[in-house]
Amino acid sequence: MTEAITSRRPILLALTVAVAAAALVVAIVRLTDPAGSGAGIARNRPAPDIAGVTLDGAAFRLSDLRGRPVIVNFWGPNCPPCRDEFPLFKAKLAEHAGDGLAIVGVLMWDPPEPARDFVAEFGAGWPTIIDPDEKILSAYRVAARPQTYFIDADGILRAIQIGEVSDAVFERQYATIKP
Repeated sequence: MTEAITSRRPILLALTVAVAAAALVVAIVRLTDPAGSGAGIARNRPAPDIAGVTLDGAAFRLSDLRGRPVIVNFWGPNCPPCRDEFPLFKAKLAEHAGDGLAIVGVLMWDPPEPARDFVAEFGAGWPTIIDPDEKILSAYRVAARPQTYFIDADGILRAIQIGEVSDAVFERQYATIKP
């Protein structure tokens, strides 16, 4: 029995690598506009507005944050890297408060109740928008979670991070939107 499992390891590894490569290709394709149609989202272009309702039932519009640097983070409480980012985002929000930094979460692929519980437990001081019909997800061409967008005070998308944001990545990407 163990010989059968051992002989399948290379196949499982190859499948895992193929799935990861396919996900990366999808992410790259979704984040570009190869036809040059001007549709969708792209760096150095205006970020799509986000309108919706937060986890606590408040109305929200991204355009209301114009004049401030904004980070939009697509996440979910069942995503371990998403959960791991929260302490960093909380610390960076406090560290860059003088710049007017705003963070906005967009709930992705998880129900609202666990997200509410996680946000309350963690004490996240930023809104999380519910996206039940995935219109925001589609407008931002989100391929995976976490996925984070760095938007400058003029509403222009300057950087995109696919995957967990580390301290070094945060500072590098934040430098593109810092006032």
